[in-house]
Amino acid sequence: MTTTLSHGIHRAAGVGQSAMIAVKDLNKYFGKFHAAKDVTFGAVEGKITALLGPSGSGKSTVLRMIAGLERADSGHIYLDGKEQTRTSVQDRRVGMVFQHYALFRHMNVRQNIAFGLSVRKESKRDQQKRVDELLELVQLSPYDGRYPEQLSGGQRQRVALARALAPRPKVLLLDEPFGALDARVRQDLRKWLDELHRELGVTSILVTHDQEEALELAHRVVVMHEGDVQQVGTPDTVYNQPATPFVAGFVGSANVINGLVIGGHVQFGEQMLDGASHLSDGSAATAYVRPHDVKLSLSQNGGSNSEGTVRRIADLGWASKVSLELNDGQKLVAHSPNEQIRGIRDGSTVYVDLRDAKVFAPKGSQPSDELSQT
Repeated sequence: MTTTLSHGIHRAAGVGQSAMIAVKDLNKYFGKFHAAKDVTFGAVEGKITALLGPSGSGKSTVLRMIAGLERADSGHIYLDGKEQTRTSVQDRRVGMVFQHYALFRHMNVRQNIAFGLSVRKESKRDQQKRVDELLELVQLSPYDGRYPEQLSGGQRQRVALARALAPRPKVLLLDEPFGALDARVRQDLRKWLDELHRELGVTSILVTHDQEEALELAHRVVVMHEGDVQQVGTPDTVYNQPATPFVAGFVGSANVINGLVIGGHVQFGEQMLDGASHLSDGSAATAYVRPHDVKLSLSQNGGSNSEGTVRRIADLGWASKVSLELNDGQKLVAHSPNEQIRGIRDGSTVYVDLRDAKVFAPKGSQPSDELSQT
């Protein structure tokens, strides 16, 4: 029974037998609020899996259930092939890092890192050896006698990570670990965490609402919305082949264009977009187009181009963000290399070529919200 169920979880997660963490049909209620709805996915051994979604999507609730900090109302949690749905936090051998560090203020850096080892009653000699290793690993050896209030936010988070790693957990759970830090520090710590993970190879789950963070760090991304898993896949897959309108609009920026289906195309104004062959003629359709797939020119260059008016150009350095309005009133944003938009100014009339659109039926309409494969 256990073997069959475990195999089913691995298969459903799409990660084969190498899943260190596997969850199947997890449900969690807070009163009448359904926070996690039949959540199923697997986390590959030795890799980072990101739970990505906006606030309230259920991702932290799922992480806390995996850690044992919340009890699942139904479903199964497997760690290293063994069911752990009802086991205690201590028996799961997971390390957890929170957004707000949760360091002990009355303990210095060395004492904070050693805390889990002392709880396990390891010898003082072994504790010192392990703490020395971790201090070097997180590049904080010169700060071992300092207290949390004497450290920067980035340094505190590195202490928190070292403390979580000290007992050599099989699984590392990271709940918005960089959420309390400013943008520059987050970037630096992302790079540092990536290098650290490549060295250690500990199976990790990263909860984040930051799409760039998930796409940069994770081997696999689980996109969540309102308690549901919307899509599980590689960063490339969820970005370039979104399975639902939510994924298309949330993972990376996208223009949203509304139109009608005519002959397998989406028509809006004078523009026709490919990719609607899965929808019925005359039905409404919503197309998602990345800003970098919007091409602008001052003259019509063949094909079916719509006219638009440039409302604002913001210089981003080597590229520009161009905000414009089409003749049918719909608004778009284009990200264009500066050399490709020479001569285009605020107020310019331009021809707009839209490429690589992802087309869906509007939510709740028929046929179902299925992404075209064309």
